[in-house]
Amino acid sequence: MFRARTRPAQDPDARTGPGARPAVAIAVLASCGLLVSLLQTMVVPLLPRFPELLSVTPSTASWLITANLVAGAVSAPVLGRLGDMFGKRRMLLVALVLVGVGSVIGALAPGIELLLVARVLQGTAFGVIALGMSLMRDILPPERVGSGVGLMSSSLGFGGAIGLPITGVVAQFTSWRWLFAGAAVLALVQIVLVRRLVAESGLRTGGRFDAVGAVGIGALLVSLLLAVSKGNEWGWTSPQVIGLFVAALVLAPVIGRYELRTRTPLVDLRVSARPAVLLTNTATVLVGFSMFAGFVLTTQLLQAPVATGYGFGQSLLVAGLVLLPMGGSMVLFSSTSARLSRARGPRTTLVLGTLVLGAGNLAFATLPGTIWLLMLVATLTAIGAALAYSAIPLLIMRAVPESETAAANSLNTLARQLGTSACTAFVAAVTTAFVLDDGILPAGIAYTIAFAGAGAAGLLATLLVAVTPAPAPERPATPDRGPEHGPDRGPEHGPEHGPEHGPEHGPEHGTRAAATTPEACRH
Repeated sequence: MFRARTRPAQDPDARTGPGARPAVAIAVLASCGLLVSLLQTMVVPLLPRFPELLSVTPSTASWLITANLVAGAVSAPVLGRLGDMFGKRRMLLVALVLVGVGSVIGALAPGIELLLVARVLQGTAFGVIALGMSLMRDILPPERVGSGVGLMSSSLGFGGAIGLPITGVVAQFTSWRWLFAGAAVLALVQIVLVRRLVAESGLRTGGRFDAVGAVGIGALLVSLLLAVSKGNEWGWTSPQVIGLFVAALVLAPVIGRYELRTRTPLVDLRVSARPAVLLTNTATVLVGFSMFAGFVLTTQLLQAPVATGYGFGQSLLVAGLVLLPMGGSMVLFSSTSARLSRARGPRTTLVLGTLVLGAGNLAFATLPGTIWLLMLVATLTAIGAALAYSAIPLLIMRAVPESETAAANSLNTLARQLGTSACTAFVAAVTTAFVLDDGILPAGIAYTIAFAGAGAAGLLATLLVAVTPAPAPERPATPDRGPEHGPDRGPEHGPEHGPEHGPEHGPEHGTRAAATTPEACRH
């Protein structure tokens, strides 16, 4: 294991505050979120064609999704902790470099083996969102944090929406390799922009990196996510799936005990177990489940034959264009979410977002009979997702110490991915259990059940958020100065020094990094 050195906030490389051109930093970091969403969705429409293009079985081709998901889930908490230790911008650049390398490998891959390596490296993009949001908290003026976080959250939805028509055009007119080549160019552009236009945070936690915890948590996440994502394909009662679930159940208490006993854990379970954090992360799983149903199923409804009774018989390209209002509405309502969070608090925004998201999915369950009505319902769910996803990071950052925002946001990103994985498994199980007479296409009742489940998840998230207690004011954490300070690391400060001045204020009202450096603590 290795130990991070702490830097004073006045280090020339740690440029914080309004002088760092907030609008430019927000635009650059939000565009990083756009890249992440494009990477996640760019191969999904091509999965039916990859078995023929790569001469592999459909189950082997599906690993292009699974490998990316698992790699992202494992790398996100690691990148988050390293960002808190060594600098969030620095680790953001590392993640973007890995994405670029993976994209180049994907563009040149002669077969499925190297293409899987490429998708694993692209999975490190999962950590970009948490690092970018945490960096915003540290470098932006207080009044710009909410809008910046909201825009970066909404960029995920917008990227997913525009990714489908882009993939459709590429699949129709040229080679799939251009998708990876384009991702490599975008990653290179992002690296240059981040280096030149985004300031580094001056906040460091110091301490040693928890390598044992990283391996253990990685094994736990691999077991759990493989079981969830492959359960429908392998069979929920198959020895492989049962064995993976058992492994996850055995590893969870072992890793939890170790993380509680180590001085510098990869995941601070004491902070994660606080009701404000635990219930928000649980709600995030449900929001991820509810939101992803629209992205997974809307294109299927649009492309299904008219003879099914519910389909519209559109091409992949047209289906992607129909979904553009979903992405646009998410960007538009990100600023609305920020204003609402400033006026009423992010919890109010999250309650409203989950209500709208749940209602939109329940409207989807009626199987809208026209494209215009379907677009209206899809836009409604996108608005709910925009409000929810913009508010969740603000709640998380309010409830944790400033020195742990990247790790906490990484854990929240993982909760979101767990929700989307569970949604994918649920949709696959339902659409294969209820089929038409041809034995291939899903029956209409399958979509009704899937959307009703997503709607119920959204409404359950509303109840969880409503009973979530407001986070208590947090004491600023000081960098690790040795074992004698124990897991809590730092002198005792009164509540008046915490990152919030009361539950009605977001993280943007918190103290800055300079107060947590060794020099400041000595004074």
